[in-house]
Amino acid sequence: MDDLYHPRVLELAAEIPHVGRLDAPDGSATKVSRVCGSVVRVDLKLREGAVSAFAIDPKACALGQAAASVLAQHAVGASASEIRAAREALKAMLKEGAPPPVGRFWELRHLEGVRNYPPRHASTMLAFDAAVAALDEAEAKAAVA
Repeated sequence: MDDLYHPRVLELAAEIPHVGRLDAPDGSATKVSRVCGSVVRVDLKLREGAVSAFAIDPKACALGQAAASVLAQHAVGASASEIRAAREALKAMLKEGAPPPVGRFWELRHLEGVRNYPPRHASTMLAFDAAVAALDEAEAKAAVA
């Protein structure tokens, strides 16, 4: 278990920026882990395909909070495709043994030890799952407008 909760994971979990809610987000989504009950809500605003404002409300274990922290630190300014790619890279790292994500979300590498604990995958993915769902909502609203 030491590889799961090493000092950087705990630091990330304790230092989550942009905690809270946005007024009138373009997209908002809540994801819940059926395994552990962790809940993460993401609100965001999109401008020209990039996140211009971001808020997160994580009620999760240290692993979920660490992933939420990495997302929250780098979401503003990230393109929708960067966030989607990071989600897919995180999922591949956990489930397929792929290398850790690179680019602005490179610190997800600190969660590489989670791959050996499948029951922890869902909570680790929650923030990125919620972000992608919020992006989908924001893009759907923009397409209708």
